[in-house]
Amino acid sequence: MSCHEILEDKGILEADNKILLMGSPNVGKSVFFSAFTNIHVVSSNYAGTTVSFMKGTLRIKETDYTLIDVPGTYSLSATSEAEDVAIRFLSSHPKAILFVLNAADLEGSIKLALEVLDYNIPMVAALNLSDVAKRQGKEINVKLLEQQLGIPIIPTVAVKNQGLKELKQKLEEVLAEGSNNNSQAKGCTGCAGCSGCPKGTAILSYWERAREIVSVCVKDTNAEPSRLDKFGDALIRPWPGILLSVIILLISLGVVVGAGKGLRAVLLLPLVNKGIVPLFESLFSRISMPEVLYNVLIGQYGIFRISFEWILALVMPYVILFQLVFSFLEDSGILPRMAVLFDNIMRKLGVQGGSLINIMLGFGCAVPAIIGTRTATTRKERLIVSTIVCFSVPCISQTGALISLLADYSYWLVLAVFLTGALVFATIAKITGRMLKGKVDPLVIEIPNLLIPERKAYFKKFFVRVKQFLVEAEGPMLLAVVFAAILAETGLLAGISNLLKPLVSGWLGLPPEASMSLILGIIRREMSVAPLLALNLSGLQMYVGAVVSLVYVPCLSVFGILAKEFNFRVALSIVAGTVFTALTLGGILNHLGQLLLMIF
Repeated sequence: MSCHEILEDKGILEADNKILLMGSPNVGKSVFFSAFTNIHVVSSNYAGTTVSFMKGTLRIKETDYTLIDVPGTYSLSATSEAEDVAIRFLSSHPKAILFVLNAADLEGSIKLALEVLDYNIPMVAALNLSDVAKRQGKEINVKLLEQQLGIPIIPTVAVKNQGLKELKQKLEEVLAEGSNNNSQAKGCTGCAGCSGCPKGTAILSYWERAREIVSVCVKDTNAEPSRLDKFGDALIRPWPGILLSVIILLISLGVVVGAGKGLRAVLLLPLVNKGIVPLFESLFSRISMPEVLYNVLIGQYGIFRISFEWILALVMPYVILFQLVFSFLEDSGILPRMAVLFDNIMRKLGVQGGSLINIMLGFGCAVPAIIGTRTATTRKERLIVSTIVCFSVPCISQTGALISLLADYSYWLVLAVFLTGALVFATIAKITGRMLKGKVDPLVIEIPNLLIPERKAYFKKFFVRVKQFLVEAEGPMLLAVVFAAILAETGLLAGISNLLKPLVSGWLGLPPEASMSLILGIIRREMSVAPLLALNLSGLQMYVGAVVSLVYVPCLSVFGILAKEFNFRVALSIVAGTVFTALTLGGILNHLGQLLLMIF
């Protein structure tokens, strides 16, 4: 996927040669979409909604079709934006439908397929996750299932590329038959009462028919559940699920932190300090230039020094490792199980357990986490989760910077800062929940099968996410580095530090030079931490500086997505709240800490 722009696409309904890719959530549609469209991909918002869909080019013989990955839904009852968007696409005269059935949860998939079939559009189905169904002891009679549904069905294991070639061939045949018979789908007119309209058919009849089909086509072999299935079941039970989840999270954090520090110390810092920076020092020393310009380029805060020290050696190792770990937890099905397991705890904080996935995504970057709240069923929940992420969830590059700042001094400081963050998390969630009007709906989530991620698909997702980070974050971080160099080497930093001295030194108890953190943090959150690394801070100063950085203002890209997803007033309110909370809390902790040091 080379293009992930969020666009308002108002002409998609009128597009010719559309093929809809449909199915319930977590059935693997994105794997089919990626395999069939290759790099010709655009992510769009459906006009008038916050629901995203993907569109790309699918070439069959000599014809280019627009393949649309319709938002996953469980029904077509139009009770949510995603369902409404799916119905509009079905009514827009597509050439065919590529429907993905979940072999491991066939009843729900068939129920949705029956609703889609009522639109009388040529359709071919992929029976995906066939390997999981077999592992669970389910034997599916594919020929009989084809007869029951009246459509061609191809068994597939999409992540292993099994059945995709046969599926595309069958889709080609269905399209040819539709063209020869001149039988373009008429689609649904939206009336309420015809037997072929979801609005005119009782939803129970779909479920009854789906159960009948499953009872005929699926045989249970009573196979012993695999170790993986047993482990997946254990993860959704309070005992031992909570213990297992805590262990998984601690191991994940240990991998990111431990391997990140090792990679940084063994490879990246020597590469920067003994290779890259000396190379540029030697290069610029041979060029005649004003001293100020030389310092801006390679001085203490020089662009060609700090950009490598901060971005390459400080941020990148943690970003890469986090994406490796997070992608594994996501693709394996562990994260949805944690969402269910911690639902009761999350509801006491004012949100449902499903929001835990977006909150954890915020540890990668706040932008996709806020976009991900579109799946929430109420605006109140979207706002609560977005506010929590902005106040108390550090992105992975900021987390890496905080760990580098604190761990060399004391691991107790790392624990203290993140416990403080957890307290802010719970407090902000409770306050926001009480301030905002509206409701938070109960958790409704389909738990995907627990899987060992397929290597090719896993690393493809990983490289896409790292590439996204490089495209979206590297520019602002480089801008912050240039800004820091100009401030430091032109004397502007000294003037700003003097102006902010009552706040930075008097209230927060930090050196005047720490004002650089408050300035750069506006551009990128991790840049509020990086300047502190060069200062000789005491333990209390490190703690205060880290807490201020943790809660401090979201970066410019986060402000932009808040304004887009909600409005400018909401974005401004959240930013003002984070700044006020960070500075107030930092000052209180500083003075309380000084008091305790005097007593003890």
